[in-house]
Amino acid sequence: MGSQRRAHRLARTAFALGLAAVGLLITATGLGGAVAVALIAVAALALAAVGGWWALTHHGIARAAGLVIAIGALVAMVVLYAGSTVRWLVVLGAAVVWCAALACARAALRADHAGHGTGSRATPPPRRPLLIMNPASGGGKVGRFDLVRRAEALGCRVVLLDVSQHQDVAAIARQALADGADLLGVAGGDGTQALVAGVAAAHGVPFLVISAGTRNHFALDLGLDREDPSRCLDALADGVELRVDLGEVAGRTFVNNASFGVYAEIVQRPEYRDAKAATTLAELPDLLTGYSGAKLTARVDGVVLPEPQALLVSSNPYDTGWYGSGRRPRLDTGELGVIGLTVRTAAQAADLALLGEQSRTLTAMTAQEVVVTADTETIGVGVDGEALTLAVPVRCRIVPGALRVRVPRERPGVAPARQRVDWRRLGALALGRSGSSGAA
Repeated sequence: MGSQRRAHRLARTAFALGLAAVGLLITATGLGGAVAVALIAVAALALAAVGGWWALTHHGIARAAGLVIAIGALVAMVVLYAGSTVRWLVVLGAAVVWCAALACARAALRADHAGHGTGSRATPPPRRPLLIMNPASGGGKVGRFDLVRRAEALGCRVVLLDVSQHQDVAAIARQALADGADLLGVAGGDGTQALVAGVAAAHGVPFLVISAGTRNHFALDLGLDREDPSRCLDALADGVELRVDLGEVAGRTFVNNASFGVYAEIVQRPEYRDAKAATTLAELPDLLTGYSGAKLTARVDGVVLPEPQALLVSSNPYDTGWYGSGRRPRLDTGELGVIGLTVRTAAQAADLALLGEQSRTLTAMTAQEVVVTADTETIGVGVDGEALTLAVPVRCRIVPGALRVRVPRERPGVAPARQRVDWRRLGALALGRSGSSGAA
């Protein structure tokens, strides 16, 4: 009840601040001036989006020109505000008040949603845990944080992977279970996490995530400490257990997502693993404007998405706001998240920048099953960042509550995933009703 009362107060505060921001803007500029300010902002954002698109789809001098256009549009907007008759300091104050209104709105929606997250339960600590560690993952975090010694001091058996040769981590995990292990854990990237998680789920034993990878997206959504992976070992002595869903693509487990289209093509490049950002920037222009790869079609619980340029299928939906956090608020909804994107022209880029998740270029859905077909026999797929080539049709599904994850009782997490501001739902909260029933 306390969180509900807080949600009601925050919703009313959000509306009050929003009205104050509008009042400040109209007082400072007059109604016509307020409209002019809005039009200038929209035009600047559209031009910035066009410049950004040009930068993404060209190389060399043309890319630099696109960046100049994008940055110049934003700078010009500030200069126009400052140099006009608009009392721009008051306008800036109105913008600050509006940001505070949005912050209160998101906080209200989070408070209303409190208690609906992934639940935990107390379980006894494992007696024979086994941890698989990749010493090369995350730039050498295993060695830097002395994870082997720390784990062995807690009674773990540690298998250190040999980075000079390929090793079947799933086979190592299965052999460990045959030898009596009662917990499997991984210090490594999300791709390795997914393979061992699939074995743990199949045998019903708990799984331990140690955030020793580069990005650690799964650890992020579990609320684990990504700065100090040694803190994940606290789960062994003082931990609780979460039941989370797993995704499957063509029978292979994924803990985060499977990607198709543009990003999957980039992941296929041999140089991607050693230079992710540079490879992405180098390949994007050709893939976005001259893409000659497979033409995809996705069937999402019977709904057809024709020829998406990029398709992301995730185990549980991501925060879909275009300026969202890139997190999954929950890992136990029993649904796949599906995001399809088609941006082939500067006009579509501007549409996406201005309208975000309401843009016609972006499709966000949830589903139990997604089937991806193409005009080729095989397609590239990025599964938790690992490059695969799979025969079509490629079938993705969700396995609800498949994985028992052991996590520390106290975990720092990160800032809560940002809520998309649904003003109708917020209005219900301001009037004293719960908005949760209307949340999608």
